[in-house]
Amino acid sequence: AIINWHGSRYGLTLERQNILFSHGVIPSLALMLRVFTKVGDAILINDPIYTPFMTKVRANDRRLITSALRESEGRYYLDLADIEAKIIEYEVKLFLLCNPHNPGGRVWKKDELAALLMVCKKHDVAIVSDEIHQDLTLSGHEFIPFLKLAEAEGYEHKVASITSMTKTFNVAGVKGSLIFAKDQALISKISQQQRLSDEHDLNLFAYEVMRSAYEQGGDWLVQLLVYIEANIELACHFLRTHLPNIKVMRPEASYLIWLDCSAYSDDDQKIYDKLRAAKVELSAGIQYGAEGHLKMRLNVACPQEVLIEGLNRIYNAFSYIS
Repeated sequence: AIINWHGSRYGLTLERQNILFSHGVIPSLALMLRVFTKVGDAILINDPIYTPFMTKVRANDRRLITSALRESEGRYYLDLADIEAKIIEYEVKLFLLCNPHNPGGRVWKKDELAALLMVCKKHDVAIVSDEIHQDLTLSGHEFIPFLKLAEAEGYEHKVASITSMTKTFNVAGVKGSLIFAKDQALISKISQQQRLSDEHDLNLFAYEVMRSAYEQGGDWLVQLLVYIEANIELACHFLRTHLPNIKVMRPEASYLIWLDCSAYSDDDQKIYDKLRAAKVELSAGIQYGAEGHLKMRLNVACPQEVLIEGLNRIYNAFSYIS
């Protein structure tokens, strides 16, 4: 089921030996730190980024190095010059990629990923690509598995991808995810690290949910994406109409909308507290890195009536921010 899903949708050719199981993408992220680096090594991430990218690096006694994404016309872009400069300056051993990006919602294009691969290959930097939002790529955009590019360039011995069906099908409670690698020596090294902490096996429910999702969930996913895109359009229209000073980064994947609220305050906590007082919960952007200052992350994966109520509460919150 896994092989068919990823092959038919993304052209990623997998065999059984290329697939390892894990309890979750975040545990896999921590695992990859042990596979590719040692204590004290420098690891490079983008800013902003999903919070565990930062916390797991620090918790595992690695040096966290950040490269800010460039924002232009409402989209994030990789700053390849800065990435290469940081790799050289700090002797970076591993780059952690988020593709599609969370929280910005970018689906990195093939030429962007290829350019990043070339920089990392030039300096012998390993890449781990978190691709958990891949199935939620929205219309007009194409998800490119990083491992496909790595294999084409003969760099698969330094690349692994981690993903799961849990975001796609809203089944995070079953604790099941996947690690993909194409190089046999790398697969053996990952497997060995998993066995040291007994993280290589899932419970029966996780396997059955995974198989059911990949074998029978395709039609449901089509309908889901239509609903999510309608919610995104609804939210963007509401914000344009009622809160035009909020700058909206329209996602290319997933159900998360990145909002720049800097027109309303220069205090992250004040924005968050006002929203909480209005009884609406958004994720504070500052938890995703310094570049998340004065930003908030809105989740629209809910019934439309709930979304409308939430948007009205956001409107009320910002009406009282001064």
